[in-house]
Amino acid sequence: MASEKILNEKKAIVSEIIDNIKSSESVILFEYQGLTVAEMSELRNKLNEVNSKVKVYKNTLLKRALDELKIDMNDFLDGPNAILFGESLLEPIKIIASYAKDHNKLNIRVGIISGDVASLDTIKEYASIPSREGLLTMLAGGMIEYVKELSIGLNLYAEQLEGKE
Repeated sequence: MASEKILNEKKAIVSEIIDNIKSSESVILFEYQGLTVAEMSELRNKLNEVNSKVKVYKNTLLKRALDELKIDMNDFLDGPNAILFGESLLEPIKIIASYAKDHNKLNIRVGIISGDVASLDTIKEYASIPSREGLLTMLAGGMIEYVKELSIGLNLYAEQLEGKE
């Protein structure tokens, strides 16, 4: 029988996992087996820049936390897994997807995006969305087209008016 101290430590870890999942916009479960310590450190450093963190928990404790949250990810809780907790939605997903392309030992398995379980395909779709700056540039480019057309139209109308006088 496990001692009271060990049980309390496990309960604290489960509580930590639950708090991290609740406070994260994006949660990604991935396999990291085969990555070197340097590669994991590099990934952690990149994710720290966008206020995200990578943790490794025992699958049994992670399963308990997910069961308490009524999230079913049991099919993915075998083998060594790490879990990414991201404060923002897109940046951590983009970083880990890019890292997975460069390092074939890292396999994204499943995620939780804004509280809903997300498949690998959904995660890839989110990873392909341009950055905020890119979206703003696209919006500005689209809006400037209308302003340009309006100015040409007003100029032609002004030239017509000048011709009538």
